[in-house]
Amino acid sequence: MQIGVDSERAVDNRRVFVVDNDEITSAALQFMLHDEIETHELSSLEAAYAKARDWKPDVLLLGIGIVKEKGIGVLAEIHSKIPELKIILVADSAADPLAKECLQNGVNSILAKPLTIEKARQKVDAQLGRKVKLSIPVQVL
Repeated sequence: MQIGVDSERAVDNRRVFVVDNDEITSAALQFMLHDEIETHELSSLEAAYAKARDWKPDVLLLGIGIVKEKGIGVLAEIHSKIPELKIILVADSAADPLAKECLQNGVNSILAKPLTIEKARQKVDAQLGRKVKLSIPVQVL
């Protein structure tokens, strides 16, 4: 099923890896993105490193749980193993102190929950240098 797919983007040769220790979140992100971009849900950073040897990703959606588990130094490790990679941290809140620290240590952007198709695609598109549709929320009174 394709949801709001831009056919130009669907044939763009870009790749996203999703690595999160929350299986529901990673599956949701893979579902939200796969229509417009080649998206691979991977179980671990080690699996991502192995796949990146032959299929270099442009963007990594990284669950904050991985950083909590491995420490902030994991961001430098990721950049050393996959140079020029853009990292989007998936977190419960952009105000989380660890998420803010990650921004200072190599993360390019934060995708805060709750996740939506529009937010996920906009964050990825922005990191890929694609035009991002401006959306202004309107509240009906």
